[in-house]
Amino acid sequence: MRTLYHTKSIESISGKCSFIITVCISLIFFSLITGVTPASAQAVLFDFDNAPVYSSLPINQTAGGITASFSATGQGFSIQEANVLGFVPQGFAGHVIYPKSIYLADLLIFFDQILTGFSIMYSCQELGCDDAATMRVTAYLNGVFVGTNTKTAGNPGTWPVETLSCSFPQGFDSVVVHYDSHPPTCQDYGVIYMADNMQVTALNTSGVSNQKLFNEGLFISNPISQSATISFSLFQSENIHVTIYDITGRVVKRLFDGPLNTGQHQINWDVNNDTIRSGVYFLKMTGEHYSRSCKLVVVK
Repeated sequence: MRTLYHTKSIESISGKCSFIITVCISLIFFSLITGVTPASAQAVLFDFDNAPVYSSLPINQTAGGITASFSATGQGFSIQEANVLGFVPQGFAGHVIYPKSIYLADLLIFFDQILTGFSIMYSCQELGCDDAATMRVTAYLNGVFVGTNTKTAGNPGTWPVETLSCSFPQGFDSVVVHYDSHPPTCQDYGVIYMADNMQVTALNTSGVSNQKLFNEGLFISNPISQSATISFSLFQSENIHVTIYDITGRVVKRLFDGPLNTGQHQINWDVNNDTIRSGVYFLKMTGEHYSRSCKLVVVK
């Protein structure tokens, strides 16, 4: 009985060792095929100080090899001096993103590579308040929802400062910064905010060896002001349906319905000829063996 017990123990240990070795080899193989190295990516700061003052969004900014495209809904934002209000909110400096009106507007940011982390310093218009507004950031990858997060200033008062952030290891390539709800009891507030010191973390700085794999199959430039060209590839003949939805899921435009052959294709969308307002929309392209979607930003 003792010998049998000893033999089973050796077999058990041997089996566990084989399992551990297999897992290690699998992890190494996964790292090789995805191009991900063990080194962690560093956060990159966008402080907007090199953005032309008084310029209106949309604008592009590049820092640390990452390019971010900034646009907005509503009457939008512009680049202003941090002391545009006659004082500088704590932590703000140089140039900042500032609202162009007293009305609600979303800040839309697209990146030229996949990120895992995002944060931005904000300050909402509140005067002597005992509570603060809630801000929301929502992340997307190729127009598909990834996740969302909210933040409420911990120290309310006059133009309180806080940092809105999100982190999603699966990656994202665009975010929407949104004024989610006003202070619960404060009466002296506005649904506007200024922003500064955006930090982002790429999926991997030495990162993805072939980033095109994340975006291959559907290409469209954002934001759209007059017209857009939707480019895509089919590996077999399909009946393709291309539809535009608003953020509530309502169909606002059917761009194409019909058969297409194998190969490269382009569909043009003349936004000026459609009664579509500025805002965020979603394009969905489907077939029997094909499904792609992306987020669109219309700026008129």
